[in-house]
Amino acid sequence: MIGCSLGRCVQLTVAGGSYQEGLVSILQGIPPGILLTEQEIYADMLLRKPGTDELSSPRKEPDLPVIYAGLNAEDTIENAGNKNHTNGAPITILIPNLDRHFIHIKQYQDTNRTPRPGHASYASFIKYGPDDDAIGAGFFSGRYTATIVAGGYIAKKVLGYLGIRVFSYIKELAGIRCPDIDYEKVLSYTQSFKKMRCDLDPFYQEIYVKGRVNMDMRFLEKMRVFSEIEKEIDDIRAKAPKMGGEEIYEKYRVHPVVNAPDIEAAKTMLESASRITSNGDSSGGVVEVVALGVPAGLGEPVFDKLDAELGRMLGIGAVKGVEIGAGFAVKDMTGSQSNDQMQSENGKVVFLSNNAGGITGGLTTGQPVVARIAVKPTPTIAIPQKTIDKYTLENKTLAAITRRDPTIVGRIWIVAENYMALVLLDHLMMHYGYQSIREKISSVNK
Repeated sequence: MIGCSLGRCVQLTVAGGSYQEGLVSILQGIPPGILLTEQEIYADMLLRKPGTDELSSPRKEPDLPVIYAGLNAEDTIENAGNKNHTNGAPITILIPNLDRHFIHIKQYQDTNRTPRPGHASYASFIKYGPDDDAIGAGFFSGRYTATIVAGGYIAKKVLGYLGIRVFSYIKELAGIRCPDIDYEKVLSYTQSFKKMRCDLDPFYQEIYVKGRVNMDMRFLEKMRVFSEIEKEIDDIRAKAPKMGGEEIYEKYRVHPVVNAPDIEAAKTMLESASRITSNGDSSGGVVEVVALGVPAGLGEPVFDKLDAELGRMLGIGAVKGVEIGAGFAVKDMTGSQSNDQMQSENGKVVFLSNNAGGITGGLTTGQPVVARIAVKPTPTIAIPQKTIDKYTLENKTLAAITRRDPTIVGRIWIVAENYMALVLLDHLMMHYGYQSIREKISSVNK
């Protein structure tokens, strides 16, 4: 299987499957000297994991990451202070599957002859034959996006050192749209939402805050604890701090479930999505991803334009469209309406609009980079659908009984956020390298 790598200077390669032993992220190109812990990676991963609220799958995977390689296991010399620092080698992160039981495998075995409409199950069977990993959809499951979150978090942390802030939120869900809000306010809201989720996540509190797993433990020690956790998932989940929606809003000023920075819109989104779910169906929506502080000039001409690279977010499962800036709305604009006019203020270039989403000619302009992804409804639904027996080609009817998400939108925003971080860091490496050589040549020719 090819196609499982992203990037050049910073490259993420992923492997694993929904019901295999687990998933793997291998990230190359990260510079040395960055302190990294499993706890901080998990803080992003818990935003994507299933089983957290009424909008996510009831699967109870804790999604606990293990950094297997790429960090200094100890100080390189006595008192060097570089234990758990990146050392320039590829970083390998393992994500074991801990909620993988035969009862769920049997559900897939009982329905795998009849491909799920809207899912990859028919096309993947044609491509890979009877050995296609059809238990939980294998690598075509949305579960593989945990690898993007894990690797992308590290890229996002590096960008943070360079003054680049990447964040995302739910722009639209189940037909309800969040109004436009100042990006600094959106960033502040998403940070509060993430803190709320960490504070209320039982695994974050029980496993990391209380030190049951820590960076001083060796790999086999962690696996022993993971073996215990596998048997305690329900008990740990029962320890989740209990806070009502109003209490959460009073403390964090966020909605308890939906990461949309307008509380009224978030409430209506949840109501609309829940209404659709109650009828056995599913809903889709739009996620907006923003990067602030991106310098001008990132991107490479023709095939590797930055907007083209961000368009590769179509590789995220369930994403059916990507638009940059005004996107498809430009079709209804005139040139004078679409163009982002410029003027000079106090020696700096200021744009009067950002319909380009911070990218023109494939290169960043220094404005906020803005992308949106269109997320389709979850294809696995409870409503009977027409399908076929993939072995006999007999016509069949399927009503799914497997675990599924009422909507994917509530979990996919962090995937898109960290995906953008990977793309930006990759191009930042190229950009700084190119500019450094250009400046050296210019100094020699003076």
